[in-house]
Amino acid sequence: MNFPENILYTAEHEWIRVEGDEAYVGITDYAQSELGEIVFVDVPTLGETVGQGEVFGSIEAVKTVSDLNMPATGEVLEVNGALDAQPELVNNDPYGEGWIIRIALKDAAELDNLMNASAYQATL
Repeated sequence: MNFPENILYTAEHEWIRVEGDEAYVGITDYAQSELGEIVFVDVPTLGETVGQGEVFGSIEAVKTVSDLNMPATGEVLEVNGALDAQPELVNNDPYGEGWIIRIALKDAAELDNLMNASAYQATL
């Protein structure tokens, strides 16, 4: 499994990669492998501000549907449109082309509540 060092992780298996005052959010390599083949990603919160830990959407695999939880409070600026036609990008490249949303961070101090790669690995 892949655990990039340049991102932070949640206990619910989401990741966040901060770039200035914006960030990309997705699910971890571990999460996608546990879910299996991703068939649909639903993010109805475009334009909304979602609090840390709140649900911002759902991800559907062949056998299950899971909530997506926000790693840090932010306004959803963009949903990865490529996932409409190719939801399997989440499986194939969860930290790259398979990102789910881009947000405007509202409180960078919340990032202190998240785990680095080694701390996340220790929870698995």
